[in-house]
Amino acid sequence: MSDTLGYRRVFGVIVPDFNVAVQPELDMLRPVDVSNQTARFALDATVLENVVAAAARLTPCHPSALLIGLSTEMFPGGLDLLRQGADDVATKTGLPVFTSSHATHAALRAVGARAVGIVTPFDADGNAHVRAAFEAADFNVVGIEGLDCASFDVIAQTKTDDVRRAFASANRPEAEAIVHVGTGLPLVRLIDELEHTHAKPVIGCNVAMYWQALRQSGVDDKIAGYGRLLAEY
Repeated sequence: MSDTLGYRRVFGVIVPDFNVAVQPELDMLRPVDVSNQTARFALDATVLENVVAAAARLTPCHPSALLIGLSTEMFPGGLDLLRQGADDVATKTGLPVFTSSHATHAALRAVGARAVGIVTPFDADGNAHVRAAFEAADFNVVGIEGLDCASFDVIAQTKTDDVRRAFASANRPEAEAIVHVGTGLPLVRLIDELEHTHAKPVIGCNVAMYWQALRQSGVDDKIAGYGRLLAEY
């Protein structure tokens, strides 16, 4: 039986408990008759178990897919850990699982970009791991700018002008796209402006995750106002 408000699809969205950006940003992107339902987990030593438990709390909503709104590139081996968690959730729920980190790579390939500038909320150590993760996925990182946020829970308080400056710093003439890593950093409302300013695709990790979930779930709506990815691909 179809959900009345999520007639086409219901997405279960799993986010860290401190993250206040993913839920409202995905709701901005939501097409008519697609519903987003959110559960939260603690980002601690038992993170994999916590993600699985959050997924279990969403199953009564009968989601058609699960989205894990977590960027792990700043941790050594973070992408492998995230893939392990996503695979575990998929096995236990029988549902397709999408992650912001892996979706970002898919989005870059979709727009045909290999040389990238990257913006993160992290410090120099975190950015070194981000660079390594993208290079391991066969991308050429030509610039990277971190906002050096003091803790995860203050990332969402980053001023809009600071985000603009970070994108200007990360951009290079040879960059074919500029990428945003860090699901807690609000970006969705700025993407159109940033693409106009820098004349190239801007891939926000939350947008990439939602784009991949929509397209692989059979929802092909072209959504304007949030960048080329959702509007054209």
